[in-house]
Amino acid sequence: MKEKDPNYAIKVEQAIAKKYGEVTVTNPKSSWDDEKEKKYLDELKEMYYNNIDKEDLDKEEVNGVFIPKKLLREESNRSCSTCNTYSFKSKDDVYMTKFSCCFRCYVQYVEGREDRWKNGWRPNK
Repeated sequence: MKEKDPNYAIKVEQAIAKKYGEVTVTNPKSSWDDEKEKKYLDELKEMYYNNIDKEDLDKEEVNGVFIPKKLLREESNRSCSTCNTYSFKSKDDVYMTKFSCCFRCYVQYVEGREDRWKNGWRPNK
């Protein structure tokens, strides 16, 4: 049975330094001092405060909830004009775009009577 070489780690480190340069095996703390630490912390604080201000400015309150403005579109209307329900369903997308109503209202009021719907007829509420 071969004995383990106690200098194996040192030999590997020397081989890495030879192949990739001395910078790869130096300890990062060796070049770190109090001045660099202070500068790093100041930059970190500045970045943090800049991001907080931008995040607060980019949000808008909708029904008591703050939502980023990039998620809001003025032309996006997910409420059915007939039954006033808000829809998350993907199958309602087509009917919302074409008829301004949800799938359920389309089946009940519009299907087979598209011309009447396009002329402005709506059910009594």
